Amino acid sequence: MPGLETLAILCIVSFFVLLAIGVPVALTLAVSGLFFGYLGFGAGLFDLLPARIYGVIANYTLIAIPLFVFMGVMLEKSRIADDLMDVIGHLAGGLPGGMGIGIILVGVLMGATTGIVGATIVTLGLITLPALIRRGYHLPTACGTICASGTLGQIIPPSTILILLADILGQSVGTLFAAALIPGMLLAAIFCIYLLVLGMVRPDWVPAVTLAERQTVSRWQLFKDAVRIGLPPIGLVLAVLGSIVGGVAAPTEAASMGALGSILVVGLSGRFSWSVLRETTLSTTRITAGMMFILICAQVFALAFRGLHGEQLVADLFKVVPGGADGVLIFMLVLIFILGFFIEWIEISYIVVPLFLPLLQNLNVDMVVVATLIAVNLQTSFLTPPFGWALFYLRSVAPPEVSTVAIYKGVVPFIGLQLLTLVILYLNPQLATWLPRAIGW
Repeated sequence: MPGLETLAILCIVSFFVLLAIGVPVALTLAVSGLFFGYLGFGAGLFDLLPARIYGVIANYTLIAIPLFVFMGVMLEKSRIADDLMDVIGHLAGGLPGGMGIGIILVGVLMGATTGIVGATIVTLGLITLPALIRRGYHLPTACGTICASGTLGQIIPPSTILILLADILGQSVGTLFAAALIPGMLLAAIFCIYLLVLGMVRPDWVPAVTLAERQTVSRWQLFKDAVRIGLPPIGLVLAVLGSIVGGVAAPTEAASMGALGSILVVGLSGRFSWSVLRETTLSTTRITAGMMFILICAQVFALAFRGLHGEQLVADLFKVVPGGADGVLIFMLVLIFILGFFIEWIEISYIVVPLFLPLLQNLNVDMVVVATLIAVNLQTSFLTPPFGWALFYLRSVAPPEVSTVAIYKGVVPFIGLQLLTLVILYLNPQLATWLPRAIGW
């Protein structure tokens, strides 16, 4: 019989093998954990499993997930991005690159209200990509801008990634929301600066909207539309995030406010109906059930890996990594980035992060900074080919003349900008810690 450490290594190897041959990730986690855990200890090891699963489903923090998902899906059904893009396009369209900047700003607002990457990219792809092509935008740049804009919801709170990382790292959700706010805005600003510079260097790639087109709407009408369309979602964001950051409500309570507020916003827009509510509820149930199933199966894998002394194996392995805490942290971030090419952020969060957690705790690394760095890093997994979900979402709605190669080429500069933001955050951790400390968390 192989030793426990050997079984722990085989457990990880089997996970990637099963994943490579197309087995769903939740089943991959469960099968690998059950098989090698049973080889190592027999059925007795899994007597602890019911308690671990109960700990997941009874976790009060995770209640925020379906509530925030409900808020996002409800706002998706209201087609709020359609109206926002029209208004912002006219406001920023006179500037070379202005339409692209408008898409980034819509992505920020959609990210703060919906946080659903697929919904944002599909909506922006359907609305803006044909218009950008018609106006002569460089095709890869147009595709990359839409994909990058859609991923902003993964770092700008309220973010599902941050909720799960708070649970894994044992941190307050509100603290991580506050920590990610400035880095999220920084990333959006870097995207906008890139488009501005591109507009100066290659104005033919990101042409301005013609004066004749902008004059089809009067300034007064544009102002009224901006107030009417922009205020409800902005008010909802301020209500949700403001109540958390201001200490008025816990994240779960604020999430319930967001869910109710989304119904009110859709109702005020005159688009609420029982069919919309039904579709929203069904979509929320499917999304939440999928996430929770992965979390439950991850408990099987984690229990087996810990029982097989996997954590000690990882600790011994990283004793040879040079650079102390910085070396371990950089190695973890590089590993997460590479894994992001092949597997989703949920699996990375529940497989990689717990392996490094004891080691980082022993090295007294600030977990708030770690969580923010991981969140920014995980965001790149939505853009990195071959399995970046943002690429698939846009491909599904792109016109026939848009090739897959154009989409892949378009995201490359934005992946570089995300890595630049990661480096800036690593070198300036106060970007993540300042706001939580200013609030007193």
